[in-house]
Amino acid sequence: MSSDFEAYELDFGTITAEVTNKIGRIPKLSGEEKTQLVLNVDKQLEEVRELLEQMDLEAREIPIQSRPMYNSRLKSYKGEIEKLEKDFKRSRIAYSDEVRNDLLGDDAGSSENQRAHLLDNTEKLERSSRRLEAGYQIAVETEQVGQEILSNLHGDREKIQKARERLRETDANLGKSSRILTGMLRRIIQNRVLVFMLGAIILLTIILAIYFNLRGH
Repeated sequence: MSSDFEAYELDFGTITAEVTNKIGRIPKLSGEEKTQLVLNVDKQLEEVRELLEQMDLEAREIPIQSRPMYNSRLKSYKGEIEKLEKDFKRSRIAYSDEVRNDLLGDDAGSSENQRAHLLDNTEKLERSSRRLEAGYQIAVETEQVGQEILSNLHGDREKIQKARERLRETDANLGKSSRILTGMLRRIIQNRVLVFMLGAIILLTIILAIYFNLRGH
């Protein structure tokens, strides 16, 4: 996996070197020649972005003990491509002194101020866009967390309701068992009283029989 990462690094270094050279040439050109070079650089920057994505995927497959080193290199490359993209944006609206004078003549200074103002506004818009995107992402994540919490609460409510139903059933069964045990205890006491009474009657009968038998003699 590391060999693939390093191969992508070589391609990254080659293409970024070419892009850097071409970005430096863009302000010196005008017309169709400049347009073609801008399109070529834009295409190469897209290739560089794809290489970064491939390196990111490869870094995730590298053993965890070596991964921090590759992640650090990858972070450096991302910073490099961000700088190239900023330089590219500046170069697209920039002109060398010679070309600017040919195109604008006496209005070159005013155009330069307008270009700087336009570039400043563009960067502000980009920063605002990134902040809005970050805010939107936070809102989406917050909504997802809220939905998960509501789902968990709903599940907990169902569990509590089921527990209450089981408790009611248990109470009903306990009441029924208590009534059955009370009835059984009552019958046991009644049976014992009957046995005691029968025993007393039998004993009395025996005593009377003995008494009358002795008296007859």
